[in-house]
Amino acid sequence: QVQLVESGGGSVQAGGSLRLSCSASGNLYSIYCMGWFRQAPGKGRERVAVISTGASYVRYADSAKGRFTISQDNAKNTLYLQMDSLKPEDTAMYYCAADFSPCPTLIQAPLSTWDYWGQGTQVTVSS
Repeated sequence: QVQLVESGGGSVQAGGSLRLSCSASGNLYSIYCMGWFRQAPGKGRERVAVISTGASYVRYADSAKGRFTISQDNAKNTLYLQMDSLKPEDTAMYYCAADFSPCPTLIQAPLSTWDYWGQGTQVTVSS
């Protein structure tokens, strides 16, 4: 089992920044991929960014490219999402997820494939 706990969400004005954290615990030695996802009110959950253990594979959604940076601190078992130049359309609940499958496989699969999810942290961007 893997437990994920997100933090760092909040309310900011457009153009501002936030850094989300995801603290992981449990059986982490077989985790190959972690990611950030978001779900806006009335919309489906979407992938924001994924990163492989060791950071050799990183992918961003088009909406995140150039503004968001995913990173990890393996010593702290923590995943991060640095979000800059935030826009009102970035308003959503943000979730981290982890899985035992490789990232290239997961990004081709439905989001329901991911085994472990956190409870989410709310990000609200005002204009």
